[in-house]
Amino acid sequence: MKKTPLNAAHRQLNARMVDFGGWEMPVQYSGVIAEHQAVRTTAGLFDVSHMGEIDVSGSSAQEFLQYVTTNDLTRLTNGKIQYTALCYGHGGVVDDLTLYRFTAEHFMLCVNAANIAKDLDWLQSLASSGNYADLRITNDSDNYGLLALQGPQAQTILAPLTPVHLDELTYYHCSPGTVAGIDLLISRTGYTGEDGFELYCPADATTALWQALLETGKPHGLIPCGLGARDTLRLEKGYALYGHEISADILPLEARLGWITKLAKGNFVGRAALLKARELGIPRQLIGLKLTVPGVPRQGCPVLCDGRAVGFVTSGTSSPTLKQGIALALVDTQAATSGHSWQIEIRQSAKDAEKITLPFV
Repeated sequence: MKKTPLNAAHRQLNARMVDFGGWEMPVQYSGVIAEHQAVRTTAGLFDVSHMGEIDVSGSSAQEFLQYVTTNDLTRLTNGKIQYTALCYGHGGVVDDLTLYRFTAEHFMLCVNAANIAKDLDWLQSLASSGNYADLRITNDSDNYGLLALQGPQAQTILAPLTPVHLDELTYYHCSPGTVAGIDLLISRTGYTGEDGFELYCPADATTALWQALLETGKPHGLIPCGLGARDTLRLEKGYALYGHEISADILPLEARLGWITKLAKGNFVGRAALLKARELGIPRQLIGLKLTVPGVPRQGCPVLCDGRAVGFVTSGTSSPTLKQGIALALVDTQAATSGHSWQIEIRQSAKDAEKITLPFV
């Protein structure tokens, strides 16, 4: 298994380590519920160094990225970030990602860890099939460590460690700067639904940054958090996870990602298929379901509406905030829009649920 630069630090903190997409990662330290609640009330620190960073530069970089991603890149200015996706020609999702614009000729894509090689191959194949002058696509993933500082106290914790004016760094913006004397990129982004920052630092400085943040943040309630809390936090907010809500078999229009799929921007990979799907009627829709009885839904559980099977759970958990079973489910559009009685089948037992407007929290 691959290891992040913080592997030894996780073991010193007695983290429970698991295989996550080929990476040895901490799933929890003090416990998923405690870590989840810390992020919602004070702050949590996540090692997300397994994520991939792909650098795209050159005079045709913007033209290329506008063609291969679903969102409208022309809306970005220097220092801004965009949530977007790569699609196959048939409309299914290659990956979802955050796209950073540094200049008109220099961008960075932060992609899912398990998809780094696939995404790189996909981008390079599209580049080779087009006429893109001076285009460079580089996998810089091994050069970066990435920490996510998330929660209501995130800015209070980070501020003493950096000269960057964090009040001026608004949501989905980034800035180069120093934190604890380390030159890095500060990004006001995250995957928890709380305020926070993602810090892209040199790989060999990751441990020093981790320790400085934990030490400064301890009086403010900062604790290390693992992938377990990261998943429950994103699920409470209804955020998509690759391999669950989005995949090669799921269209972004089915997965509540129409807002990052700008069909009017002009041609891009997958646009024709997505236009056709919209004209014919999107067959499935991602919805939120909350159990009204005890139970914990999991990925793959059948979903019933008015007594018939209409889809399946893409992600499910017991919400630490609501203390109820919650699920994202991909179901027939007709059921999603007109259904009344909902159930989730858990271990061959149909559990009553209600359809809710996302997010859960």
